[in-house]
Amino acid sequence: MVLRRVGFIGLGIMGKPMALNLLKAGYPLTVWNRTRSKMDDLITMGAYGASSPKEVAEKSDVVITMVTDSPDVEDVLLGPNGVIHGGKPGLIVIDMSTISPLVTRRISGELAKRGIKMLDAPVSGGERGAREATLSIMVGGPGDAFEECLPIFECLGKKITYMGPTGMGQTAKLCNQVICALNIQAVCEGLMLGAMAGLDVKRLLEAVSAGAASSWMLLNLGPKMVERDFKPGFKIRHQQKDLRLALELAAELKIPLPGTALVQQMLRIVEAEGLGEEGTQAAIAAMEKMAGRKITG
Repeated sequence: MVLRRVGFIGLGIMGKPMALNLLKAGYPLTVWNRTRSKMDDLITMGAYGASSPKEVAEKSDVVITMVTDSPDVEDVLLGPNGVIHGGKPGLIVIDMSTISPLVTRRISGELAKRGIKMLDAPVSGGERGAREATLSIMVGGPGDAFEECLPIFECLGKKITYMGPTGMGQTAKLCNQVICALNIQAVCEGLMLGAMAGLDVKRLLEAVSAGAASSWMLLNLGPKMVERDFKPGFKIRHQQKDLRLALELAAELKIPLPGTALVQQMLRIVEAEGLGEEGTQAAIAAMEKMAGRKITG
């Protein structure tokens, strides 16, 4: 089987290890990043470094984008040097960023005018999932394009789920982010309650992790909260962007998300403490600020 030429745009915390996994799988890879130095390691390992998203499209059969927010995706796909100007009919664009479903549909419509198909395929699993190719990938868009790109997805994730037409991948990801954010808040409140009541929070973690309260957030972020390890796997700033998108979608649908709104405000406290670039486990700082003490020490 001839491997399709893949382009990868956006080599941040998530994008770089994902691109590396494609390179290891043998895919001919072209990369581009706004900060060019982030391309160097991949170029050394055999990737081609493009000068623009347009050039990435010219050299690729499939282009993956993994950037921060809706305007960034619009810029690299539809901007003056964007993918749309270098892509030929038959090109498939896979946006693996987390952005607005509405914006996704608009971009897809513009690309379709040039004969370019688009899949929205945001991911969950954080930096570790990106490194270990164990991401959960939620995909929206044309079913035939999904089937064509399934081998690529299988190099990046362990659970790949087709969610339906364009925008449904992004919609599923926003649901994921709501559940994650409220779960993080639950971990923060449980640990703070235990700390204020005099419990050893490390022993508390051991106890509750083995029972019905166990979750990915408790097992992975709880110990980091206790150890004050705020190194980002997924940043507070990015979580806030995702919660904003979820609340915007809820407003369009005219449904309340009271817990989500609360967590967004709690994370504003964290941002006010100067921790917006830290990992989401830094959410504990808001509870500590309100309680007037840290959960350890």
